[in-house]
Amino acid sequence: MPGEEGLGSNDPNNPSDHIKAIAFTAGFHFAFIEQGGTSLYAAMAQKASSLEALQIILSIGGSEIMHFQTWQDKAGNATPVTDFDSVNNSTVTFTDLHTGQPEMQANLIMPEPCDFISTSLPACSIIRPTGAAHVSAMGAVNAFTADGLFRGQSPAFVNLLNSLAAAADAAQR
Repeated sequence: MPGEEGLGSNDPNNPSDHIKAIAFTAGFHFAFIEQGGTSLYAAMAQKASSLEALQIILSIGGSEIMHFQTWQDKAGNATPVTDFDSVNNSTVTFTDLHTGQPEMQANLIMPEPCDFISTSLPACSIIRPTGAAHVSAMGAVNAFTADGLFRGQSPAFVNLLNSLAAAADAAQR
């Protein structure tokens, strides 16, 4: 029986599997959002033209880092489950994150390999690159849009969001 193997019951009427799937999905999505926010605040701080703006950006950035750290840790605790969402007519499957991970523990927050910067780096505490070449407000908006974060928002909201992101990217010190 799949439930005994740790894959969930696959029973669409099993509320336990449905609650797990919702919680695990939230863990991954929130970590994704906070990772982008963390990088974005660090990148925007490099463009701040006033001391007041810099203070605000740096103050918010620390909170984003704590949020990312918490959600990444929670996402790493996901256990195997498969669930069907009748509202969206979709199936979600979470596999065992604790097997096949020779370099790191599934819910270990930091330090981790930084192959996205250089494969020669040792494990170090970094979330993502923060230089202007790597991070942009429009890039964050595009990633969040592709992830469905703004699904259902009005065209006016999306236009305003895009114009704010473009203005942030165009800012110079």
